[in-house]
Amino acid sequence: MDRRKFLQTSAGVAGVSLAAPYVARGQAPLTLRWAHFAPEDHPANVAAKQFASRVEARTNGAIKVNIFPNNVLGGPPEQAQQIKLGTIDMGLPTQGQLDKFDTAFAAVMLPFVFDSPAHVYRVLDGPGMDWLAPLAEKQGFILLRNWEYGFRNVTNSVRPINVPDDVKGLKIRTPPELQIQASMEALGATVQAIAFPELYLALSQKVVDGEENPIPVIYFSKFYEVQKYLALTRHVYNNMIHTVGVNTWKKLTPDQQKIFRDESASAGDLMRKLIADGETDQINKLAAAGMQITRPDLAPFRARMEPAYKRIAAYAGEGNVKKFRDMVEAARKS
Repeated sequence: MDRRKFLQTSAGVAGVSLAAPYVARGQAPLTLRWAHFAPEDHPANVAAKQFASRVEARTNGAIKVNIFPNNVLGGPPEQAQQIKLGTIDMGLPTQGQLDKFDTAFAAVMLPFVFDSPAHVYRVLDGPGMDWLAPLAEKQGFILLRNWEYGFRNVTNSVRPINVPDDVKGLKIRTPPELQIQASMEALGATVQAIAFPELYLALSQKVVDGEENPIPVIYFSKFYEVQKYLALTRHVYNNMIHTVGVNTWKKLTPDQQKIFRDESASAGDLMRKLIADGETDQINKLAAAGMQITRPDLAPFRARMEPAYKRIAAYAGEGNVKKFRDMVEAARKS
């Protein structure tokens, strides 16, 4: 081979070897849509942004995540359905949204069953996830990690709540989730389901007397502007679950799937820390904003929950409720 041919051939090979990475870098990234219902300044959105940033960095820009907070793509029930259909790729549904697809999730939200956040995590991150994740996958959902949402508390504009009878007769908004509705109705409240994006207006116009949510939701949604009383009832615990649609999950390589799980765990830990660190401060700020806060003895409230347990078991399945309560008791002793 003469020198000119050799140089032409070598240049061609070099050109191919240099061009291949450039083509890979030039490919459009896989852009995923992630909708959730927390406000932009809520810890859930802070954690979501950390996840998106780290995934993009660790995949060298191959995956980009666009986040749509604050129900801009529809309320929580619609978001869960969109994940299943593939209209959006990821979300943060609670057990209350997922129980519409498999009623086993309904058992998790039994009122007054958990002692503390640590008790919750021992159950839900361990045997609870082992049990529920395969059921979710059959319905089109990949559960990456339990994030946080919190213990729910009651606000209203009528009177302070110190004993169960103080709830009687109040019109309380709940999400369309039997477990929460049953717990309020067992205390004598009249329950009305109102979509979350419409809740602030409904409270301000006194369509309902009150609502119930975790402290960060009450604070970041500014319900203190339209509610006078907050009772720390901690009646139901539920959490956001970082969830990916099955069809989206299949688009990821095994390495990318591992990155998703790693970064979901890291972001979930961040959210839990932000929630825990912020709750006491938020309660103080709610008081400073004019809310009257009560800390009732919860034992009398818990004693009235038997009708709620029966209704939840009828919906979730007695076997599912027993299975979950056994997990809770085992974790309580550990």
